[in-house]
Amino acid sequence: MAKLIDGRAIADKVYVDLRRDIAEAKSRGLTPGLAVILVGDNPASRAYVRSKDKMCRELGLYSVKLEMPASTTHSELLARVEELNRDPAIHGILVQSPPPKQIDEAAIVRSLDPRKDVDGFHPENIAKLALGDPTGLVPCTPLGVQRLLIESKIDISGAHVVILGRSMIVGKPVALLLMQKNKNANATITVVHSRSRNLAEITRSADILIAAMGQANFVKVEHVRDGAVVVDVGINRLEDAASERGYRLVGDVAFDEVARKASAITPVPGGVGPMTIAMLMSNTVKACRAVNSV
Repeated sequence: MAKLIDGRAIADKVYVDLRRDIAEAKSRGLTPGLAVILVGDNPASRAYVRSKDKMCRELGLYSVKLEMPASTTHSELLARVEELNRDPAIHGILVQSPPPKQIDEAAIVRSLDPRKDVDGFHPENIAKLALGDPTGLVPCTPLGVQRLLIESKIDISGAHVVILGRSMIVGKPVALLLMQKNKNANATITVVHSRSRNLAEITRSADILIAAMGQANFVKVEHVRDGAVVVDVGINRLEDAASERGYRLVGDVAFDEVARKASAITPVPGGVGPMTIAMLMSNTVKACRAVNSV
């Protein structure tokens, strides 16, 4: 049976380091500040925003939570982003995805001050990631995946990493991150997607398989070789009458069958998810230190 990679426990280790960094910043009269904007009433988005705000407060960060109605226009949201760009108390800005249809999400991302783009999706930060420039802010989930592997003593250098999914949120940035020329990367990367031929043959060649397709239980035992490390980024709701909530959360990996074949695996929930929030907090502290040269 595979070793369980406990994202909550590793996130707690990240918070130990962050508390020290935050205390150091405060000793210099600086409190890292994060603003999260939620447009509309998406229940999943509301839950994410609530957890981010809660963690900010637990760590002692300055937290601003802006809730705007679903009818908010693109120009109204843009105006709020510009206000936050100018606010010296705010070091990180996150607009919760997905926004309502009338909002041009890509344009909102481009409107962010890249130094405050703690999601790491501004073109300037993506360019820095591609260039291997450490001053950029890296997307939180890919950064969390890398930290999970490092803390679990899984050797990334020289490993064949196969990534299922090519999104700008996970697939592309995690590929760029893990192929960088440094001791915490140096991987050989293959990205597969819905148009890939012989997909199972490719995924079985992976030392480390990262599933980020957004399809519940897509990765089955035939996709994984014996002893592979499996990182499940997916989070999907499946109806479940036996559950109090009426649904249960599952990943992109059929956990029970794959765990019998893998050497290590992340659970859902409790794997990558907690690390995403931890890396958001880390990016906020990094942004504060960069702006104030702490």
